Amino acid sequence: MGMLGIIGGMGPAATDLLYRRIIDRTDAECDQEHLDMIILNHASMPDRTAAIKSGETDKVLSLLKKDVEFLKNAGASAIAIPCNTSHYFYDALQKSTEVTIINMIRETAKYVKALGRKKVCVLATDGTIMTGIYEKEILAEGIEYVAPDEKTQKLVMKIIYEQVKKGFPGNEEDFREIHHFIKANGCDGAILACTELSVFREEAGLTDFYTDALEVLCERSILSCGKNLREMV
Repeated sequence: MGMLGIIGGMGPAATDLLYRRIIDRTDAECDQEHLDMIILNHASMPDRTAAIKSGETDKVLSLLKKDVEFLKNAGASAIAIPCNTSHYFYDALQKSTEVTIINMIRETAKYVKALGRKKVCVLATDGTIMTGIYEKEILAEGIEYVAPDEKTQKLVMKIIYEQVKKGFPGNEEDFREIHHFIKANGCDGAILACTELSVFREEAGLTDFYTDALEVLCERSILSCGKNLREMV
């Protein structure tokens, strides 16, 4: 069986959530049947959205490459990065190593395609939206892509940076406005494309209308390391 390496800390609460979800979703009846994991909680990693918006991405990419090399040398057979915005660097990171790095963006696009979604809204950081990494993968699956308008995007960023990243619960009234925008634009689903929104989903009990990219990453991580999924009840 393989060993999973996780480049975490972006943010720490999302990394903790991924770890707990992997435990919950692995079909295991004793300690020895769970995944071997190495979690690198790189909380001091510079903000990815700020780096992308400023164009100063070299430092982030260099640090991510070092983290990939660290996990490879520690014996990881697959690597998960529970940070959607970091996937802007995915191609360069995968080219730097023979270890499989799970592409959370691509896998999530495939997942919503399998659900039969026709038009989805992507809720993510400014950096993720700006780079078009979700738009590319969603359009490749033949699904119509919707990004929030300026007002709605500010609410998304508010929940991510001013609430969840600061350790506060996400404001459900703010999210109701976001939900109204999504429905008003005729979407039959939405993607929580920021791991802080994954934390919010757990707190707020959002319905399956919202596909959680972190949940997709969790499932692919388990399967990539040769384990089976425990069915959700």
